[in-house]
Amino acid sequence: MQTEIQNSVFEKFKIRKIFSEDSQCWYFSIIDIIQILTDQANFQASRNYWKVLKSRLKKEGSQVVTKCNRFKLKSSDNKLRLTDCADVETLFRLIQSVPSKKAEPIKLWLAKVGNERIQEMSDPEISLNRTRDYWKNLGRSEKWVQQRMMGQETQNKLTDYCKNSDVNEQDEFAKLSNIIHKEWSDLSIREHKGLMGLHNQNLRDHMTEAELIFTSLAELSTRQIAESENSRGFIENVEPAKLGGRVAKNARLELELKSGKKVVNKSNFLPDATKRIINKPSK
Repeated sequence: MQTEIQNSVFEKFKIRKIFSEDSQCWYFSIIDIIQILTDQANFQASRNYWKVLKSRLKKEGSQVVTKCNRFKLKSSDNKLRLTDCADVETLFRLIQSVPSKKAEPIKLWLAKVGNERIQEMSDPEISLNRTRDYWKNLGRSEKWVQQRMMGQETQNKLTDYCKNSDVNEQDEFAKLSNIIHKEWSDLSIREHKGLMGLHNQNLRDHMTEAELIFTSLAELSTRQIAESENSRGFIENVEPAKLGGRVAKNARLELELKSGKKVVNKSNFLPDATKRIINKPSK
């Protein structure tokens, strides 16, 4: 059984990981690790590298490939897809097959992160503080961090409600989330990311404080409306999703009217160099 899909960060790279209740350890996305070792900006190039390396290791009779597992992790299109993963011990052996100056740093990082679950089980506050410190290190204000964490809690409660209401988390919950988002913002999640110039980044990590607030209001309203109507399954929850999103949309429009400023805009927290590339005029 798998639980707790999370992301970690090593330098500029995001690493997807998942905790297995069966083996009581973290499993990390192999492609994400390969991307770090090869210092590839192109995710597809890292995928191809792992495909060739895996084939070579199989021909050599290496035990590394047989110890890899497949878990459903969130991909760049926000859907859960089966992904090759490995625990820390297997990754240590795999890293030996990839010539890289980052081999030792990533080993030290993996050893440290692999031990986090034990600490967090004894004291969940450690996980919360680590997340808070991560956002602060990225330059987010205390007020933004507080709103982001409150928004995460609101999202988690909606997710829990959907799970208990016969909504399939993998596909149907993603569709409901998109309905809610489009209702309040007039943009789908993909369109909103495109407006911001985002690709593999988490949309919420680049929202302004106002965008986070309206997202939370939409999700809170959706859950309370669905609870009041005792909505079950995907079809019955579509209307509460639309109504909940509309509550936040009306509030957004009123704020925009009074402030004269658009809530949804192109602003993000991307590094300046990345912004220059995105905003570079086409010839």
